[in-house]
Amino acid sequence: MKEVTKVQTDNVRDANKDKRQSRPPRKKEEKLFDERVVHIGRVAKVVKGGKRFSFAALVVIGDHKGNVGFGTGKAGEVPDAIKKGIEDAKKNMTKIVITGSTIPHEVLGEFGAARVFIRPAAEGTGIIAGGPVRAVLELAGVEDVLSKSLGSNSAINMVRATMDGLKSLRNRETIAAARSKKVEEIVK
Repeated sequence: MKEVTKVQTDNVRDANKDKRQSRPPRKKEEKLFDERVVHIGRVAKVVKGGKRFSFAALVVIGDHKGNVGFGTGKAGEVPDAIKKGIEDAKKNMTKIVITGSTIPHEVLGEFGAARVFIRPAAEGTGIIAGGPVRAVLELAGVEDVLSKSLGSNSAINMVRATMDGLKSLRNRETIAAARSKKVEEIVK
């Protein structure tokens, strides 16, 4: 039998080491959007043998430049549910109108029993809003706003009501174009 010396094994190890290092580093996916998990709920399905638990996640994503979306995901494990929620949110992106650091006018968004009142605020006020509404407004890029949640306090319905309100925002230019007038004619 041939005896392998220590020098030979070191050479083999070094050769393998070079091969491993030559592999290009795995590229990380660039994050275009910030994401925030608003709510995670444990849901149960009753089956013959008892209860099957899974997790439902409500996720809001946005780029702080007027693009925002939300999505829900459900899976057996929390990270999988969040991943599904992010994918769903990417499909439901909406561009909202922002004037400076606030919104152009006050608005009332409704969905089901949830109603969310959103009002523009002076610069430096910050975001005065509760949980789910705050997440949507922050990720949309609104910096100064006042809001009040009325009715239902269900996280998903509050997010949907907030999105409804933000979608109904219009700026002066949009209104002028719809009326076939100039901005100066509308603002008096």
